[in-house]
Amino acid sequence: MPPVPVVPESQSHVLAEFDCLDPLLSALRLDSGRLKCTCLAVSKKWLALGTSAGGLHLIQREGWKQRLILTHKEGSIIQVACCPSDEDFIAVATSQGLVAVWELHLERRGRPEKVSMSWEHRGQLITSLCWDTGSLRVFAGDLGGKVSFLRAGSKLGKASTFVIFPVQTVTTVDSRVVQLGYQDGRLLVSSLSRCYLCDTEREKFWRVGNKERDGEYGACFFPQSRSLAVGQPPLLYCARPGSRIWESSFNGEVLSTHQFKQLLACPPLPLISYRSEPHYNPAQRSSQSVAFSKLLYLGDQHLLTWTDSAIFIFRPQCGQVLLWSEIKDVVDIAVHRSELFCLHGNGQLSHLSLLSAERCVERLLRREWWSLAATVFCMFPHAIAPSRTRKLIPIDRIEHLRSQLSPASHLELIGQLDEVISKLEPLDSASSSRRSSISSHESFNVLDCGIYRVISRRGSQSEEETVSLINQSMSEEERLKEFAFGPEEDQVDHDPQGTEAERPESSMQFHLPLSFRPKPPRIALQAVKDSVSSFVKKTTEKINTLQMNTDLWQRSDAQVEVLATTSPSSEDMENEVYTEMANTETDLQELRTATERATSQIQDPFVLMDPAALGEALLEWLQVLERVLGVEEPGATSGGQHDEAGTREECWKSDSLEQQQQQQESLCPSSGEPTQRIADEHPDLPEKEHQGEGNSAAPESGQEEKAGEAEENTCHGTPEPVRVEPPTPLPSELLGELTQLATLYLELSCFRRQAEERRALGVAGFLRRYFFLLDTERVRRTCLLCYKERPEVQSSFIEAMQELTRSSKVVEVIQKGDLLKSLRGLRELQPWSAPELLAHSHRLYEKHGEAAVRSFSQFYPTMTPADVTAMAQQPHFLAYLDNLVQSRAEEQRSSFLGSLLQPESLREDWLELGLSHDAPQPSDTLTAEGQPRWHSHYFSWGYGRLLSLLIRLPADLASKEKMTETCRRHGYWTGYLYLCCELQRRTNAFSTICSLDDMSLLEESQAVPQTVQEWKVLIQLSQQCSEPEPTTTAPLVNGSAGERRRQVTPENVTLRLARYVGPDRALEILEECGLPLVLSPHSSLVCELLRVAEKRQRATIQTMLERCDRFLWSQHA
Repeated sequence: MPPVPVVPESQSHVLAEFDCLDPLLSALRLDSGRLKCTCLAVSKKWLALGTSAGGLHLIQREGWKQRLILTHKEGSIIQVACCPSDEDFIAVATSQGLVAVWELHLERRGRPEKVSMSWEHRGQLITSLCWDTGSLRVFAGDLGGKVSFLRAGSKLGKASTFVIFPVQTVTTVDSRVVQLGYQDGRLLVSSLSRCYLCDTEREKFWRVGNKERDGEYGACFFPQSRSLAVGQPPLLYCARPGSRIWESSFNGEVLSTHQFKQLLACPPLPLISYRSEPHYNPAQRSSQSVAFSKLLYLGDQHLLTWTDSAIFIFRPQCGQVLLWSEIKDVVDIAVHRSELFCLHGNGQLSHLSLLSAERCVERLLRREWWSLAATVFCMFPHAIAPSRTRKLIPIDRIEHLRSQLSPASHLELIGQLDEVISKLEPLDSASSSRRSSISSHESFNVLDCGIYRVISRRGSQSEEETVSLINQSMSEEERLKEFAFGPEEDQVDHDPQGTEAERPESSMQFHLPLSFRPKPPRIALQAVKDSVSSFVKKTTEKINTLQMNTDLWQRSDAQVEVLATTSPSSEDMENEVYTEMANTETDLQELRTATERATSQIQDPFVLMDPAALGEALLEWLQVLERVLGVEEPGATSGGQHDEAGTREECWKSDSLEQQQQQQESLCPSSGEPTQRIADEHPDLPEKEHQGEGNSAAPESGQEEKAGEAEENTCHGTPEPVRVEPPTPLPSELLGELTQLATLYLELSCFRRQAEERRALGVAGFLRRYFFLLDTERVRRTCLLCYKERPEVQSSFIEAMQELTRSSKVVEVIQKGDLLKSLRGLRELQPWSAPELLAHSHRLYEKHGEAAVRSFSQFYPTMTPADVTAMAQQPHFLAYLDNLVQSRAEEQRSSFLGSLLQPESLREDWLELGLSHDAPQPSDTLTAEGQPRWHSHYFSWGYGRLLSLLIRLPADLASKEKMTETCRRHGYWTGYLYLCCELQRRTNAFSTICSLDDMSLLEESQAVPQTVQEWKVLIQLSQQCSEPEPTTTAPLVNGSAGERRRQVTPENVTLRLARYVGPDRALEILEECGLPLVLSPHSSLVCELLRVAEKRQRATIQTMLERCDRFLWSQHA
């Protein structure tokens, strides 16, 4: 990853995108080609979206929930404006020239009401709307330059119930209205040629400036800063050609001209978005001449404008460019305070926020977008470094950000982040309080760890608090010494400096970037000894508790004696600690050597290409790994070092010992009694020793992996806990090499080669024991490819990932049971990591079932159908697959479904699944003889669209034959007919059509007979199917004529044949089949009409040929 460039110090703000509005548009069906979003407006409460179909969607911004939809029959919505002072009113303009004002009645929970309408602009395209918040008027300007207003009547008093306020035309300017604005009784109209200011109360008009312009240029009011005098009128800003903006007074007098052409020569700032990494190019650009089509007041004294390719934000009163960013295809923007809602040309929406760099970093940290936060952190070091930023981004959060970055993929970014961290200033309040406290005392000294130790000589409240704090710490120290041994007190007294130097370090549990020195061996030894003392104290308290039980009195005495005889002295403890430290270093060195040897062997091409040799190299390395990082067995752990992982493993083994023995008695009866007796006599023996006899009774040769895993599950009872953290700290380079080897070992399925060894780990046990060494993405793929039939492997992987992601914020949201908020929280985690997303998805599925699975289609391709197959039940997977395919455009669904069929065998599996769920019963579609039941093709299939796509995908001959038999067996006749035509089994298709008795099936191009012989076969089959079942046809005889014409009878088939070859030839073919038929009056009439049409057609063709012949002869002459 290249280093992140640093932006100039003049840049302090960014545009950031935190929310994705694509799911909202998808839920509103505004992401299709037929229906699009055409305009938008925003207020404190609402986001209003106008559509091309005339609908107005009102979205509540809190939670992004749709509250109302207002429909209009007067064309599409082209303009919308929310009332700033009363959010119960909203104005819209349609493409036919209607302006309407709606009152929502949300406070009274009533129905929305259209309170005012205006057809003043009928036939004209309305280009701008704005509100007069004082008197609830709506101003509208159109393409011809007319400006009018109408009032919202329901809240204007009692008179509004019987007085109709007329629509009034304010003025007509010389050209198209580009933008309208209203402030304090003044209406601002910006046209193509100039800006006009109108006093609506006195009906006075005047122009702003004297020079004209030609083009779309906007204008807006700009409220004065709050620091100025109260009642200061707002300013006017009017766009001019050449990247210029006029600053004018409230009376229209031009005060100054701001030139931004040269200022825009600076490089653009990237948009901070979850969609992609920001890229800043510091290369200087040439000056820009931009036409500012609209101007908007944004946030705190900022001016916003945009083009179709960029957004510009200015500080007009300072004459500075705050920022500009390249954002493509921007059509319209609505703003509320510092938030921007952008409408793009393709109908998509984006929600942007204008933030300072430090606040942007804080928001990114809150959402746990680590790499993006670190990138912005390094781009703006001048904004992050000042001390005032520490209140927003404390040091501990910065340290936590650094710890979340992976050295493998963000090495350059971590180095750059460290460089910025080294330049950070401390918090001002902390520095000042420290200086004031130091100055108020007579002397102080600085400890080695960087803490100021103040020596007070005056009586004060701070001195009393310090003395009480010291007394409290001394009482705590004396209380801890009561549980220590006698020789230990002497040792502590002889080394006061080490204890004093250690106490500040051991008490600092916060993430403070203090430059601590490495601990001397004496201090490290003292820390280990304190840990051992704490362990002995807890053991003594547990023994005292056991002594209170009279039933366990003798056993407790025995444990006290054992403890008394084995309690080590301080000297022995020192020796053991040093020995343990030396052993740890030796073990790590041995593991490093074995890892380097295995890595070098794997790099040998001869070993790499030989699976047996590769497996032997990995097995040799695994033995060392087991000895160094494996689970310590009960009784074999040394008393000098008790890390957190070892303690957890020992607790698990001791708690499940009794359960394992009971399971062995029930599962291994031949060895149950000896095992129980050995366990009672020697409770500290390793578990494998008193399981040896039971294991020896098992077969010793020819075991497969599943058998070994099953025996491990039965003889070991409770599964081994998942280890997501290494038991001992490992160097980063060693950890990376171990990860590669452990993952390769899992991928190669080396567990089958260990089947003969009784102590061999199964795949699930290896995954649970060494999960902290595995690459989660590769393990996920391995579980899908190699261990599909092993659910315990997949469950172990998911359990490990859930343990690894337990601290994520989205877990709390999922546990609350709100599916929509949970999905929104998952979308905020983008970019997704497939294993983490899979863990959260399992939580959602356990909580919500099928409803959660249906929503997983939005996570494709990070989460694949194979992941959902391993997670969900078959009916739920079908719902997911159907939603996933239907989420694509109709013309892309077939190719997309084909891309999912990897391997091709999935086609038959999915087809069988779709035909077995949400489908009609076989007795409804098949007769007792296995033939098609009459009209059974009319039954609806729940996944009919998916089945149709699966059948119509290109496939080989064998696959089509299998699908044909599957469709026939389940009675899916539409698919069966299609496949029969594909396989050229046309006789079977005609027989099925005759059994279904529906002539409409012959209208499909593939089912139409192609030759005379096929027509003869169809006529004979129709005769056979219509004769044997008079009970079936009896009700149809009394039916309507339309029903009789849909039956497959020789007469109807003959009429269909007559349309292709003519009535005379059709009757001849019927006689050749030996079926003399007396046509009904209707059929006779149809044949006569066909003869007449045939004669006219021949005459027409003859006439055309004669004309062509005469024309050619005339040209020849």
